[in-house]
Amino acid sequence: MFVRDFMTRDPITITSEVSHPDALELMRKHRIRRLPVISKGKLVGIVAEKDLLSNQPSPATTLSVFEANTLLRNLHVHDIMVRPVVTVEGDCPMEEAACIMVARKIGCLPVMDGDRIVGIITETDVFRALVEVLGGKEPGLRVVVRLPERVGEAARVTAEIAAQGGNIVAITSSQVLQGRYREATIKVTGIEPGAFRALFEKQDIEVVDLGAMMSYEPKLFG
Repeated sequence: MFVRDFMTRDPITITSEVSHPDALELMRKHRIRRLPVISKGKLVGIVAEKDLLSNQPSPATTLSVFEANTLLRNLHVHDIMVRPVVTVEGDCPMEEAACIMVARKIGCLPVMDGDRIVGIITETDVFRALVEVLGGKEPGLRVVVRLPERVGEAARVTAEIAAQGGNIVAITSSQVLQGRYREATIKVTGIEPGAFRALFEKQDIEVVDLGAMMSYEPKLFG
């Protein structure tokens, strides 16, 4: 699973001479929140919607509408953009891209081929990859098991599932718990919940949670 598989190709870009209102209008037109900034065909910065909004006059300003608009028209992308830009290449693993975004506290990474921008990966793309890894929207059973942190435990579980005719759609594991255990989340088809639990009890595998995947409806407040 690589960045090239989830990135938005040929992203919309902007030049550094574009005014604040025009940059914001472009973002809203295309429903995007970030624009790579290009100068003479080279990536020189990136501007985010939050940067543009934070540079607008306060609602409590005493400036007239005309004065505020004039002020913004004289404000250009090169005055607001972030530089230098943290980038990756298309063959960067998705988990590495996610780690970079977390460590740097940034919401996107332009994707480069040499010195040419070919795509952009955002936190939304990372969530999309996570859904795929976890088997989201796939039918089947979702089981969480606690495994001792020792060689062969995951193989023992997967072998038991296969022996019962189960097909593993997705499998992930958490960090080590207290240095002794991992919690593995497995999405499986082809096995009934009762048979699944009996199988694991027989093999002395601790089941933390077990249930059929259903569409989860979020609650709305306010």
